[in-house]
Amino acid sequence: MYTVKIDDDVVQTALRRLSEGMDDLTAPMNQIGFALVASSKSRIDQGLSPDGTPFAPRSPATLKAYEKRKVVPKGGPLKLTGEMQQEIFHEAGTDFVEVGSNAIQSAVMQMGAEQGAFGAFIGKDKLGRDHFHSIPWGNIPARPFLGVSEDDRSVIQDTVEVWIASLADGTD
Repeated sequence: MYTVKIDDDVVQTALRRLSEGMDDLTAPMNQIGFALVASSKSRIDQGLSPDGTPFAPRSPATLKAYEKRKVVPKGGPLKLTGEMQQEIFHEAGTDFVEVGSNAIQSAVMQMGAEQGAFGAFIGKDKLGRDHFHSIPWGNIPARPFLGVSEDDRSVIQDTVEVWIASLADGTD
């Protein structure tokens, strides 16, 4: 077995910076979080899931319900009011980044929901009779808007590579 000892101040300093820098990844995680938020918002504008598939269109029943309530969507699916897109945020820490949306409907939009999944309530029909209303009133298809696309993977890899290089050469 051979042993190689590096007795070089520059190399030792670079290795020490790498070791210390890898203990707290908040800065690159924060960068990654900003990038994932931007790409999630962009995908909503494009009507695409992270895997590149288009969002399921609004159903004719949904469009009819909007018309009845005189609601005019701002764009395609997930853009009724723009709130969900505006509420996308990230949180970064020493070894993680999380991306989410505080909008109340975000979980249902991300994962979908079957009619009645959240119970029902009693309302009155036009004649004043009790009427059960399912929550949601119809099936809602999943329209994943959060996640990591192939482009996101490249951005994450580039961010990590630049971060490591900056630690090694002391430009962080």
